[in-house]
Amino acid sequence: MTDPVATARAQPRKIRIAPERKATLTLLALGVAVLPLLAISHPARAVPAFADQTGLACAACHVGGFGPELTPLGRDFKLNGYTMRAKSFNVPLSAMAVASLTHTRKDQVPAPAGLSQNDNLAFDQGSIFIAGGVGHHFGGFAQITYDGVGKVWSWDNLDLRAVTTGHVFGQDAVFGLTLNNGPTIQDAWNTTPAWGFPYTDTGVSGTPGAAPLIDGGLAQNTLGLSAYSWIGHKWYIEAGAYSSPSIGTLNWLGADPFAPGDIKGLAPYGRTAWQGNLGGGTLELGAFALKAKINPERDRSSGFTDHYSDVGVDASWQKSLASGDTISANARYIHENSNLEASCALALVGDGSNVACAKTNLSQLRGNVSYNWRGKVGATLGAFSTTGTSNSDLYGGPNAKPDSNGVMAQLDYTPWGSGNSPLGPRFNVRVGVQYTAYGKFDGANQNYDGAGANASDNNDLRIFTWIAF
Repeated sequence: MTDPVATARAQPRKIRIAPERKATLTLLALGVAVLPLLAISHPARAVPAFADQTGLACAACHVGGFGPELTPLGRDFKLNGYTMRAKSFNVPLSAMAVASLTHTRKDQVPAPAGLSQNDNLAFDQGSIFIAGGVGHHFGGFAQITYDGVGKVWSWDNLDLRAVTTGHVFGQDAVFGLTLNNGPTIQDAWNTTPAWGFPYTDTGVSGTPGAAPLIDGGLAQNTLGLSAYSWIGHKWYIEAGAYSSPSIGTLNWLGADPFAPGDIKGLAPYGRTAWQGNLGGGTLELGAFALKAKINPERDRSSGFTDHYSDVGVDASWQKSLASGDTISANARYIHENSNLEASCALALVGDGSNVACAKTNLSQLRGNVSYNWRGKVGATLGAFSTTGTSNSDLYGGPNAKPDSNGVMAQLDYTPWGSGNSPLGPRFNVRVGVQYTAYGKFDGANQNYDGAGANASDNNDLRIFTWIAF
C-alpha cells in the first residue's frame, strides 16, 4: 500500500475521463425490466426476521415500509436489544440482494474491474443475516455479505446486545451493552455514518476520496464494546472503545487487516442524544466523538502513530401525518483533526522528510429531507459537502484539496411494506432511481485531476432493485 488516505478512509476508485458516451433509453428500460429478476434476496438494512419475530409489518419500524430508516418504535426495538417478541419461536434467518444499472455522465477510464466503462448492470451485493432476540435480555444481528462488484465474501455489520431495565430519577430506563464492529453501527438514528442516506449504493461508480475516519474507516475492521442507557425514551448516553482484531482473524473474516492499520491501545467513542416532540413530530438532537491512534499498515517501526479526533453533531425530525404519509429530515456535521505523523515518517505520505506533513482537518456536512406517500412512494433529496485543509502530501490534483460537494435525489416504490406481499409477510421489495450531481470532486469543479476531468463528469444515474425476505 502507498496511499494512507485510501486505506484510512476507504477511498473509492477515482476515474479519468474518456470521450463522452451517451446512454440509450432502450438500455435503461431494459435495466428496469431485468433488475427484479436478478435480485432474489434482501437489503443489508431491513431484516424480515425481526418482522416475523415481532408480528409487525416492516412499516411499523421503518419509514416507508423498508429499511434502514427507523421510526420511533424501530428505535425502541433496537435500543431494547431486539428482544420484542410476539411468537415463541421464529426462524432467525433473513437474506437480501441489491442489483442496479448505473450510467455515469462520462465513461470511466479505466473501467471498473470486470465491468464496462459505462452503463453497468451489476449485482451490487447479497447478504445473509442471523437476527433475533433470545429471551428478555439478549438479541442482535450478524450479517455476511457478498460484494458483487468486488466479488468477495466478508463479514458485514454486527450488533450483539445484552440489556436489562430499571429506573433513573423515577424514569423507566434501559441499560445495555453492545458489541459491534464499527463506530455508529449500534446507533438508532439515521443521522450517523453507518445508517445515513443514501441507504443503498454501488461500488460501480467513482466517489470522492476524502472522508473522516468515523465515516467507514473503522467499519468491519474493528471490534467495540459500549455501555449505554436509554432513559425515559428521551435521553441516550453511550461510552465505549474499539480495538483491532489480529491479522489472521480479519483475513478469515474477509476484511482488510491493513486498512487503515491497527489501533494502538483503545479508541474511545462516546455518544449522547435527546429525543422529544416538536411540531407534532419526533425531534432528535445529538453529538458523538471518536479518538484514535493508528499504526498505518500495522507498521510500528517509525515510533509514531497517526492521530485522529472526530467530533460530530446531528439532528433528525420525523412526523407521521393523519393521511399515513411521513415527513423526515436528517442532518449531521463532523469535524476531524488529524496528524498522520507515522505515515509521513514512513514515507507513506510525502517523502519522509517532514514528520508533520499530514497535519490537517476535514469538515463533513450531510443532510436529507424525504416525503413518503402512503408508505409506498418515497422522494428524498440529499446534499453533501466535504471541505478541508489544502495539503499536497495528502491530496492529488492541481488544487491539493479534499473539497467535494453535490446533491442526490431518489424516488422509490415499496409495494408491500405493510406486510401484504403475495409471497408472504417476510418478503419485501423496493425499486428506485437515484441521481447524483457533483459541484466539486476531489478539490475542484473543473480539471480536478490535472488531466481535464470535471466534477460533473462523475454525475451518475442509478436504477436499483432491493429485495428482502
